Amino acid sequence: MSDLREIYQEVILDHNKKPRNFHKLERANRLAQGHNPLCGDTVIVYALVENGIVKDIAFEGAGCAISTASASMMTEAVKGKTLEEAEALFCRFHALLTACQSPSEVSKEASLGKLAAFAGVREFPIRVKCATLAWHTLQAALKNQSEPVSTE
Repeated sequence: MSDLREIYQEVILDHNKKPRNFHKLERANRLAQGHNPLCGDTVIVYALVENGIVKDIAFEGAGCAISTASASMMTEAVKGKTLEEAEALFCRFHALLTACQSPSEVSKEASLGKLAAFAGVREFPIRVKCATLAWHTLQAALKNQSEPVSTE
């Protein structure tokens, strides 16, 4: 179990140091802004949605390692997915962090791949908002909601 946690920590640290899809997406047709007032994390999620599919996605912002890594991994996970698949992935990821089941049970059921690295965040409830900020912001972008997202 200790080795698995170390691998997960490495994945999160790698995505924090070298975030994927970290740029403004000029051709985006969906956009939302999110903020976690508790720790100051901010994120803008850009998406290009065509025919119900997330064709491209990117983000900008500033935040802690968990927030940045989560946004980075989220963009990799939802690119190419339908809106329904992206929503289902959000639900599984959110359940991983908030469900009453043990993280190993949820991650097994949810088949989240690398996103299972965030299972340990459940042990630190205050950090759950850091991990889910980009995901809530993604939901707002995909639904064309204009109000900024806040974790409070």
